[in-house]
Amino acid sequence: MSSQLTAVIVPAFIPSPSQGVWHLFGLPLRAYALCILAGIFVGYWLGRKRWVARGGSAEVLADIIMWAVPFGLVGARIYHVVTDWNRYFGKDGDPVEALKIWHGGLGIWGAIAFGALGAWIACRRHKVPFLAVADAMAPGIALAQVLGRFGNYWNQELYGRPTTHWFGLEIDPQHRVAGFEQFATFHPTFLYEALWNLGVVALVIVADRRFKLGHGRAFALYVAGYTLGRGWIEALRIDTADHVLGLRLNVWTSIIVFAAAVIFFVISARTRPGQEDLRAAAPATDDTPDSAEATPEADASGEPTASAADAPSASEASDADGPADAKPESTSVGAGPGESTSVGAGSAESTSATTPPADGSRD
Repeated sequence: MSSQLTAVIVPAFIPSPSQGVWHLFGLPLRAYALCILAGIFVGYWLGRKRWVARGGSAEVLADIIMWAVPFGLVGARIYHVVTDWNRYFGKDGDPVEALKIWHGGLGIWGAIAFGALGAWIACRRHKVPFLAVADAMAPGIALAQVLGRFGNYWNQELYGRPTTHWFGLEIDPQHRVAGFEQFATFHPTFLYEALWNLGVVALVIVADRRFKLGHGRAFALYVAGYTLGRGWIEALRIDTADHVLGLRLNVWTSIIVFAAAVIFFVISARTRPGQEDLRAAAPATDDTPDSAEATPEADASGEPTASAADAPSASEASDADGPADAKPESTSVGAGPGESTSVGAGSAESTSATTPPADGSRD
């Protein structure tokens, strides 16, 4: 009896999308922009959970993100244009294309630098520690990059060298880099970086739970992890880029930034161990009593005054005072340094105590 095996069809390559732009009521809906927006959303979601878990204010973080995101987008575009200057301002370049961010071209280095500047400004406004915000957002930034890289997939850009492996990425002829028109499939560097960044997300979260990384160390770990992967992934790419001493500019940037992140991590661990206490730095709420309400009213002479409700009535005063010719006896007892107790005869008793203030009251 013959047996038949079900055929399993394994694709010979990763197909590219047939289109990356749709039109909704006449307006273009671009997959690249949707990937960027999705990345921002999930990055903020993860960063918010970490920030609130450490005792930070969700409202404050939302305002910080409103500063960081536009700064980051502008910085990402500036970095891309500056490092690909000839494409826009060269002999055959079109300067107007530099403004068309939806065509792709965002540099992560500019996004991080300018985004950090916007976040720092917002942190100064809210009087919260900037490095604590950076630590909380670190894995969220890496997660945002995971989704953002899929924008390159939809645009069929920033792929690697040709390959015939089954995981090779098919690129349409009109999107192939000059000099590689005869090849059809290439290394999917967008996918490599997305998977690597998922590992960075897990690394930062696990290390932070285990070692309580603070004072910028979680962010430094993210930067070191990302640049370590970006270096070898960048070396696979064949898109146009400036070269310095035989290496692509972004490879050198990865090396330098990786070294800086490691040095910062070591110095921070030695000089500022532990984490910032965000609860202690939380702003006062409206429930905090004002000093004017917490102190008794005083007259013009500075002596506290009693209200009419607290003053004894005439009959109570006469009962307490007793006969007019009675002279109260008083006893003064020393109760220790700085303390005295005076006790009068009858039902009237008064106690006066003076103690030096505790050290904490000087704050």
